[in-house]
Amino acid sequence: MNRLGKKANETLIEMALSADDDIAVLTKFKLSRSEGEECNGPETISTAGSEIPSSSEIDKRHQSKDSIFFRDGVRRIDFVLSYVDDLNKEWEKKLERRKEFESNLQKAGLELETEDKKKSHNKTRFDLMSDLTPLEQESEDGKIFFVKIHAPWEVLITYAEVLNIKVPIRENDIPSTVENPLDCVLFPLRLPEKVMHPEPDYFTAPFSKDKQELYLINDESTFFSPSMRNRIVNYILTRCPYGTEEGKKKFGIKRLLNNGTYTAAYPLHDCQYWKKASDPNCDSERYTLYMEWARFLRFYKEQPLDLIRKYYGEKIGIYFAWLGFYTEMLFLAAVVGLICFLYGLFTMDENMSSKEICDPSIGGEIIMCPLCDRDCEYWRLNTTCESSQVWVCFCRNAARRSCSSESCRGTNLFLALLLQYSHLFDNVATLFFAIFMGIWVTLFLEFWKRRQARLKYEWDLVDFEEEQQQLQLRPEYEAKCTQKKRNPVTQVSLIIASMIAVIVYRLAVYAAFASLMENTQTLQPISGLLTPQLATSVTASCLNFVIIMILNFFYERIAIWITDMEIPRTHMEYENRLTMKMFLFQFVNYYSSCFYVAFFKGKFVGYPGAYTYMFNRWRNEECDPAGCLIELTTQLTIVMAGKQIWGNIQEAIVPWICNWWGRRKARNNPENLYSRWEQDHDLQIFGALGLFYEYLEMVIQFGFITLFVASFPLAPLLALMNNILEIRVDSWKLTTQYRRPVAAKAHSIGVWQEILNGMAILSVVTNAFIVAFTSDMIPRLVYYYAYSENEDSPMSGYINNSLSVFQISDFPERNEPKENPENFVICRYRDYRYPPDHEKKYLHTMQFWHILAAKLAFIIIMEGADLRVGAVKMAEETANVDQNAQQNKRSLYASHVVFIVKFFVAWMIPDVPADVKAKIKREKYLTQKILHEYELEKLKERLCQGDKGATEKEFIATEGRMELSRAM
Repeated sequence: MNRLGKKANETLIEMALSADDDIAVLTKFKLSRSEGEECNGPETISTAGSEIPSSSEIDKRHQSKDSIFFRDGVRRIDFVLSYVDDLNKEWEKKLERRKEFESNLQKAGLELETEDKKKSHNKTRFDLMSDLTPLEQESEDGKIFFVKIHAPWEVLITYAEVLNIKVPIRENDIPSTVENPLDCVLFPLRLPEKVMHPEPDYFTAPFSKDKQELYLINDESTFFSPSMRNRIVNYILTRCPYGTEEGKKKFGIKRLLNNGTYTAAYPLHDCQYWKKASDPNCDSERYTLYMEWARFLRFYKEQPLDLIRKYYGEKIGIYFAWLGFYTEMLFLAAVVGLICFLYGLFTMDENMSSKEICDPSIGGEIIMCPLCDRDCEYWRLNTTCESSQVWVCFCRNAARRSCSSESCRGTNLFLALLLQYSHLFDNVATLFFAIFMGIWVTLFLEFWKRRQARLKYEWDLVDFEEEQQQLQLRPEYEAKCTQKKRNPVTQVSLIIASMIAVIVYRLAVYAAFASLMENTQTLQPISGLLTPQLATSVTASCLNFVIIMILNFFYERIAIWITDMEIPRTHMEYENRLTMKMFLFQFVNYYSSCFYVAFFKGKFVGYPGAYTYMFNRWRNEECDPAGCLIELTTQLTIVMAGKQIWGNIQEAIVPWICNWWGRRKARNNPENLYSRWEQDHDLQIFGALGLFYEYLEMVIQFGFITLFVASFPLAPLLALMNNILEIRVDSWKLTTQYRRPVAAKAHSIGVWQEILNGMAILSVVTNAFIVAFTSDMIPRLVYYYAYSENEDSPMSGYINNSLSVFQISDFPERNEPKENPENFVICRYRDYRYPPDHEKKYLHTMQFWHILAAKLAFIIIMEGADLRVGAVKMAEETANVDQNAQQNKRSLYASHVVFIVKFFVAWMIPDVPADVKAKIKREKYLTQKILHEYELEKLKERLCQGDKGATEKEFIATEGRMELSRAM
């Protein structure tokens, strides 16, 4: 075993001073050996200037194809670098970089071994390629080389101290929590104990080279787990220099990957995922993860989080813990949302609005104003009703391409269904569900904090603070930025332009569809299933989804480019800045269309004769006769479902196809030559931002089920079904389709927690506005309490009350329809305005202001403002009915009480469970006791050896620290 000849003052802690100091320290790290001795034992790196050692001619047939060791079968492969040895104009420069880089890696204490893949007809430069072994003659590639890296013990313990890695000092003897009485019921959901807890629980302490006998080191080769080893090696690779170019020191494997010097850098999986490794020294954890976690048939089983953490590191483990907890909490929201949906379904026949619209004596006598200028005709309100003859008429039209039956003329089945189905989502349960989701999101975030605190204790992350990351500077960080930052106004303009483009599309297509469907005979059968509003909404939603997918491609690169230009100092700063930029881009990208439909569409239409136009050309959209809420539901369903389907295709099918295509080449070779590093090389790259996109996908989904949930109570159910699949898809692709990621530590979900908190607050505002301004709930309640004249059926007459009257002779030439075959005198439109014979002609009625006051009062109360008393007084003054106003006031106070409960629950739930707090204190005390006892023993030995003076003072101080910790 090689030992380090490193001085005490040569530690990587000095890297905090400057990037140059880090490089200097790294290159000073050398193995203790005599001058001229080879630093890599029997193996050297493959360069043009070096000789191929005799050990390179060992026939690989005698080594298992799944071996994760050097040729000697002893030294473990901790990392692999690959490069293509191809003749081109930059070949010499790349060769020089590799030679310098690998030489510095050896100086840093790492051991290298090179594997090459050559064919006999691919003889290359100089005498290096003159003699080929049988292995080389049968290999499938003549250009790819693999540099295997092993970190010896001295390197591991040195960097374990630098990275503050905690290691076991004694087995944990704190008793576990009391067994759950529901364990017998939940037994079918449990995994075997060996899978759930692959290693015992220990008291741990940060590693120190001076206290090695304190730690439970039974075997130096297995003391550090593979994930710890690849993390340490990656730390060295990202800081190793490879020369000076253009007067600047160049360093880091990332730069070498970007300029093509190396093609890949990755740690190895420990075996094939479908069968265990033949090597008894291998734990075959990948196989266990696949069998117990990554298969879809195990969707009902709990996740082996400890094994995930052990194999992939804490950062990936915390993601799957969060995703699993989020999915569990979605179950409650999905059940309540389904109950609200069923309530709307069972009460659909009691919807008075649909009955009045479909009544020939009411809806049949109401003539509606045209939906577009000039080309559209007047239409009767009851044409949007379901008829028993519609399907017959539609089938006949499909066959004869015409319709002569009077009962079929102008019928619109889909609109009738929309009118009735809008009641599924626009009813009293909508308000209840919006309030419930405000409380649910609080419970989710608070309970996740508790779950996260428990994981921090179980995974030894209690003392892991983000400040420690400040020592881990990004290799790309430089003290001075030599490039100018570009103004991101251009990128913001791109987002705004895309939003305006979709709105303009909707306005233009709306008018085109309205004219085309009414005047084109061949589209009469389709018009029974499709309206201009619906056609515009569906096609615009689909177009918007396509634009979202296209803009995602640009937003990703723009966000990365802007963040790189800022040159963040640490990895934590880089990830946080990139996360915020990407989220803001995606927030606008995904939610802009939903915000438009929810809060702008139909709100600035004007009235007949004075319509509002965009750019003085396109008339603003009106809501569907069924209301804008059903259109918001359509928009939400298309974008949310489309994103989830497309996301699963991207995550599962695309990597599988790429790997299948790559494996076709390997089938031409003998199976025993397809080594572990070659198999992993052919897999897809997970990437440093792989986990970032997983979080982003789930947070965007979280926004859909919280920001707009009042319009679609089934959204949590769709999210639940998607997440059950998502967990298995993510685990399957990570285990089978991707190279093993470099392990990384994390004690929380990071900045995503703040984003979720912000969205939770925003969701209260958006849902309050949806209930107030998008749904018809507030107008119906105001009519019910203040304007209804029928005590037996308070909602009768609501449709007639909600439609204003317009005199057709007041139409300007720009708006007047070309034809009026039935010589209608008046038409109706959806608004609250005075009739043409009133002195306040076409101005808003008092009922409009009453409804607006009630809406604003509802929003203020939902947001918990202190102006609730003034809002109630305003509702009383505008209602003119004392008794009904008192009922309104009681209902508004009830809503406010529920909202206060939301914050009261958040305050009542502690972030850290009481038992976890007790365990943390107990473990800290026991750990300090163990460390102090060790120091006392060392001091006693020194005293016995006659080293007095300062040692006696240290002895007294150590005993004092023990007494203090015992008292604490």
